[in-house]
Amino acid sequence: MAKKTPPFEFAGLSIDAGKHINCELEIARLYTHSPLSVSVDILHGKHPGPVLLINAAIHGDELNGIEVVRQVIEKIDLNKLHGTIIAVPVVNVFGFIHKSRYLPDRRDLNRCFPGSERGSIAGRMAYQYFNQVVRRASYVIDLHTAAIYRTNLPQIRANLENPLAKEMAMAFGSPVVVDASLREGSLRAAAEAFNIPVITFEAGEALRLDPHAVGSGVQGVLKVMRHLNMLRTSRSKKVIEPMVPKATRWIRADYDGLLRSHVALGEKVSKDQVIATISDPAGSSEAPVIAPQSGIVIGQQTLPLVNEGDAIFHVAFFEEPDGLVEEQVESYLDDAIEELDDELKWGMTN
Repeated sequence: MAKKTPPFEFAGLSIDAGKHINCELEIARLYTHSPLSVSVDILHGKHPGPVLLINAAIHGDELNGIEVVRQVIEKIDLNKLHGTIIAVPVVNVFGFIHKSRYLPDRRDLNRCFPGSERGSIAGRMAYQYFNQVVRRASYVIDLHTAAIYRTNLPQIRANLENPLAKEMAMAFGSPVVVDASLREGSLRAAAEAFNIPVITFEAGEALRLDPHAVGSGVQGVLKVMRHLNMLRTSRSKKVIEPMVPKATRWIRADYDGLLRSHVALGEKVSKDQVIATISDPAGSSEAPVIAPQSGIVIGQQTLPLVNEGDAIFHVAFFEEPDGLVEEQVESYLDDAIEELDDELKWGMTN
């Protein structure tokens, strides 16, 4: 007879196997004495396995990840789940309420981990969240979008020197995986110091819901869960082999004015190609933006108003031919919604 999966203990609660509970975790208080509470869903599977934390909106204006978390929760069959999911759709509740990236003290929460019990409000929130939630996880998927007035091609960022993080990054199935160094104060850096591998999914822009970004995020999370043996393997025939750029670079504006972009996310650019034009508001002069070398656009500014020195295009450079990468990116984006529909029909019924 198989051993019964023990309950999962969290924040003073005991969750039986096969149960889904929601709880409110107070992590700070405002000067009005109003609590700042984070909503946490615990999905404890019938079968033993790892603990996966899926969180979004560490930056309060990044909405795509919130919808990814919601859709993933909807698709989980607890009777077939191996392990436990800790799902936090909105980490930075204050920023979410105010449609802002930041906290009340204008700090970036993703530069405050692991936090301080006696620090600023940002430090205290980071401390409570990190110690009560993050340290309960075996693995973490951190969902993000670009900052305001920018957009990102769906991509994974991870420390590829960490073999477990690299495996998760490749399993996610995004067309591009960026080997991103650990930044002090980030959730990735703090978690990896405790041997908890983290991958960051970047897609879309702040304060917008993008169907491709959401669909590819949901697919990727489920693929990682299959890799971790939390779900059964899908019958999907489409296998994405992510490509790792040898370098990435932001192209900056040499002039100020109105930006007219001539390329889109995922598009191939060639060395010396005119990829945008910057003109003054009166139209009396204009200047081209020139690609310094060939590559693929993985991020760009969406606001057409630019100052000299603004970062306007994020370009990745690959060992593989750019045309091959561009083709893979196009196929990935075209298939994102279609594969998500297939997931509804198949993924959780087997």
